[in-house]
Amino acid sequence: MRVGALSGMPEYDPKDLYAADRPNELSPVVKNDPSFVYVPNTESNTVSVIDPATYKVVRTVEVGEQPQHVVPGWDLKMLWVNNDQGNSLTPIDPATGRFGTPVAVHDPYNLYFTPDGRSAMVMAEADRQIVFRDPHTMAVQDTLDVPCAGVNHVDFSPDGSYFIASCEFSGQLLKVDTAKRTLLGVVDLGHGAMPQDVKISPDGSVWYVADMTANGVWTLDGDRFKVTGFIPTGAGAHGLYVSRDSKDLYISNRGEGSISVLDFATNAVRVKWRIPGGGSPDMGGISADGKVLWLSGRYNAEVYAISTTDGHLIARIPVGQGPHGLCVYPQPGRYSLGHTGIFR
Repeated sequence: MRVGALSGMPEYDPKDLYAADRPNELSPVVKNDPSFVYVPNTESNTVSVIDPATYKVVRTVEVGEQPQHVVPGWDLKMLWVNNDQGNSLTPIDPATGRFGTPVAVHDPYNLYFTPDGRSAMVMAEADRQIVFRDPHTMAVQDTLDVPCAGVNHVDFSPDGSYFIASCEFSGQLLKVDTAKRTLLGVVDLGHGAMPQDVKISPDGSVWYVADMTANGVWTLDGDRFKVTGFIPTGAGAHGLYVSRDSKDLYISNRGEGSISVLDFATNAVRVKWRIPGGGSPDMGGISADGKVLWLSGRYNAEVYAISTTDGHLIARIPVGQGPHGLCVYPQPGRYSLGHTGIFR
């Protein structure tokens, strides 16, 4: 099931895929961009913009219907608001914070970019498709029909040759050849599974898939495309985020208001942080200095700022209804693979 490396993608450190994501190592492209947290409020059809220095909302902007995620473009020069039911992407210029004219794109539940920067990948959940598009104009290049329901989250192999996607409504995983845009395999996680975020370990040896109903993360061998184990983390395991030193994986447990911290070296959860009074931590990202984990409170109309030093809640910030895939920007990294910010 091995395929050839993706030509045209930037070089990488096989020992640490996240080596370019160290604290405050901002690309020249974004080093002068103002720092904001962009929060799509799915039920309010708005984006709340938070100043991370004051932990306050500085403005709220109307966008299309049901915005799900705010996604950095591959070249770091644009952010895209995924207006799922509005069938559009609203561009944001991160250098100025200005919201632009929406671009018509059908069913943009989530958005990724191939590691060579040649294609955007719209995860058209309702259409059961992965639609490859021009990363700037969003013109359609190719379409892959998928044999599952709720195709959603993605991560890429170290050499970019393939990616693994989760299908949350049918409890399946897909393996896709990036260059050929063809399906390589399907794994069924079992009855009742609800896979969410997907993330590869720094050394590329282990893939992690959060499962909201199994209440933990599956581990996989990506090359063999085989499930290798399961790690309980907490109710409603949902989002996965790699620490700035590449040592830990932060796992948001939406169903119980907690964050589990998994040690890559031992492949075990070393600590669990609980949000005082509970909450619904969902999707987000890590501050440029690595000191704050930002997560949306999906069912509580709020955003959490959590210390990565000891897990204490720094701030709880009211936003619109149904906050989902918030984006912390700018962040370290040479290029973006999409979602709320997967940087290499």
